[in-house]
Amino acid sequence: MPAIAVLLGALALFALGYRFYSAYLAKRVYALDPDFVTPAHAYKDGIDYVPTGKHIVFAHHFISVAGAAPIVGPAIAVFWGWGPALLWVVLGTIFASGAHDFGAIVVSVRHRGRSIGALAKDVIGTRARLLFLLIIFFLVTMVNAVFAVIIAGLLIANPEAVLPVLVTIPLAIGVGQVVYRRRSAALVPSLISLVVVYACIPLGQALPVTVDPIANLAGVEPALVWLVLIFVYTFFTSRLPVWMLLQPRDYINQQQMLLGLLVIMIGIIVGMNTIEAPALRGDLPEGSPPIFPLLFITIACGAVSGFHSLVASGTTSKQLDKEPDARYVGYLSSLGEGALAVCSILACTAGIMVFSANQGTAWTDIYVDWAAAGTNPAGRFTEGVAGFASNIGIPESVGLVFATVVVVSFAATSLDTAVRLQRYTVQEISAIVRERAAEGGALRRAAHFLSRNITAATLVAVVIPFVLALVPGNFAAGTLWQLFGTTNQLTAGLALSVIAVWVTKRGRNPVAILVPLVFLAVMTSWALIVQLRDFVLSTDPMQRFVLAPLDLVIFVLAVWMMVEAFLALRRAFAERSADPGQDPREDGAAAGDALEGDERS
Repeated sequence: MPAIAVLLGALALFALGYRFYSAYLAKRVYALDPDFVTPAHAYKDGIDYVPTGKHIVFAHHFISVAGAAPIVGPAIAVFWGWGPALLWVVLGTIFASGAHDFGAIVVSVRHRGRSIGALAKDVIGTRARLLFLLIIFFLVTMVNAVFAVIIAGLLIANPEAVLPVLVTIPLAIGVGQVVYRRRSAALVPSLISLVVVYACIPLGQALPVTVDPIANLAGVEPALVWLVLIFVYTFFTSRLPVWMLLQPRDYINQQQMLLGLLVIMIGIIVGMNTIEAPALRGDLPEGSPPIFPLLFITIACGAVSGFHSLVASGTTSKQLDKEPDARYVGYLSSLGEGALAVCSILACTAGIMVFSANQGTAWTDIYVDWAAAGTNPAGRFTEGVAGFASNIGIPESVGLVFATVVVVSFAATSLDTAVRLQRYTVQEISAIVRERAAEGGALRRAAHFLSRNITAATLVAVVIPFVLALVPGNFAAGTLWQLFGTTNQLTAGLALSVIAVWVTKRGRNPVAILVPLVFLAVMTSWALIVQLRDFVLSTDPMQRFVLAPLDLVIFVLAVWMMVEAFLALRRAFAERSADPGQDPREDGAAAGDALEGDERS
């Protein structure tokens, strides 16, 4: 199959999805109101609540959600064949991810920019809030551990990329000062910064940066040094005002993403490469996991991802200038991530075979078994991109550094956002514990301290994933990835349940939300049961005594949350039947989500 046919077909479907399906969601399901006063204006504080143009908010949301996951998931899932992976990415992006991200932003905006976990209390019920927050805590912990390990691995394997990656930090701070302090447009400064970053690639090749001297001096592995540096960095950056580093680096990385996609697409067109992998692999090696339900949790980001709802309601909704911007920011970001996932599929089935002519190796020799599929998937993507880049005259060595810089930059941005979101989650859970703990007790005092102290909450958000990342072997990027994918899709289903109840209460048709909700509920529950069996039967103590109990806890929380959501949805349908004349655009005080009085003016 020609790679160009797959690429153009997917992009055409994405374009149709934005033109027609997102317009339907905006008008009929979410009923966007251009006159609604967004939380960015109502609670403007210059730190988290910052009214921002839709293009910059799009860059923030897009780059925060399009980290390493839409690259790694498809790079593993093509093990079963590129056909099922492509089908899930395209359909999931258009009908699940677009509605999910778009809806999470809208509902959060209508609830004072609160997180999706806190929204569960208002929309579904009091118990749902704590259940959802606990699931979110597990999810973000795994996100931070997995992304940190991926970043460390790429920097060790490609020391030539370290310098270009590090240069983006001071450049982003400079762009933030120019844009925020001088009220200038971000496009020109971000493009100049991007030129500087790529001008540093030859310098990085001449001066590769390693942490080997520090590792040798301390008597530890280089991976440990990188993990310490990464988590110390995120501890500080996640506490900075969003305009200082997060927003400007997102905008630079957006240009990087667009350039990266352009290089891949032009390389595919010029090279006219063919997909070497089977569309559906019928001769799976012995011991291979079943495609159902694991395909749908291996590819999470890139099809639909609960992590997106955390970003949408955690940071994006606090920056939205006008409510109609939610369609551009939410739905289009999903399509952008879907395009990245399609490119990952093509890079790992066509581009990788171009890389150094792959030394005469067949594709099935690369994906020889499931263990091989889960080993260094980000590395296979970067090699595939380098292969496509070589079609347009870019040396493979330069293309490899270029692709590594892109992947590390995306993953680092997602990590920054995730640590910030985890700090919010820790503080919200602590506030609930403080309310319920005995007066004057040690637990109440500790919860009160965590709920009010940003430094302590951030420390919790950093230390726990750091410990998980230290587990030897391929634990974080391999074994933990499976549970991360399941929990991620579970969170997406729970976020959709909040959106479905909210939409139903307003007299609108919830079918567009209920279909992906039911599908994800079935697949994730099935996957949790399959994984629980595998973890219990495993001879690995980490799987048997850590992941198995964790899987069981997440499954119990998920079932409980689904029951709460079902009851809330049934009440919403009953209320709508009792009052069929309700204005579908009404968001009154009785719903508990409108800005009141002078906050709306």
